[in-house]
Amino acid sequence: MIDALITSKTRLKLLLKFFLNPANTSYLRGLATEFSESTNSVRVELNRLEQAQMLESFFEGNKKFFKVNTSHPLFVDIQAIIKKYIGIDTIIENVLNRLGNLQEVYLIGDLALGKETDKIELILVGDIDLVYLDQLILKMENTIEKSISYTRVDEVDGKDSSNMLKIWSVGSR
Repeated sequence: MIDALITSKTRLKLLLKFFLNPANTSYLRGLATEFSESTNSVRVELNRLEQAQMLESFFEGNKKFFKVNTSHPLFVDIQAIIKKYIGIDTIIENVLNRLGNLQEVYLIGDLALGKETDKIELILVGDIDLVYLDQLILKMENTIEKSISYTRVDEVDGKDSSNMLKIWSVGSR
């Protein structure tokens, strides 16, 4: 559905990369390799997003890195659209808010890195009814047309959280 609004596949990939996880940074050649696209097509879209002040750039050595501008007036709205596009909003609304003693939820895997995928991988922190969760997830997979996998843990080790994106916590209900 978002493909009709954003006709550039490269632009959509960049929006996923940077707006889903604001901690993501990358440079032109790295993005071109990751997206399997030409550096020219990635450069054009990076320049457009930077000119619109949606992305910021900085240099490390001779490489120009890009990151999302979280102070852009449309940042929250675009991030919400991206979450809706991949189905995270539906999971939060229909699954996570219905579970008992859930403390936090982290997105891991390719989506946490801003890569487009048909698989949503989650880490659930807390004591929850896994049988009920499995029933809810089956319904959600059909609704959002993506597979959902999860790991339940009692707590998250801070050392291992660098590739994890917190998408929900008790205070966000």
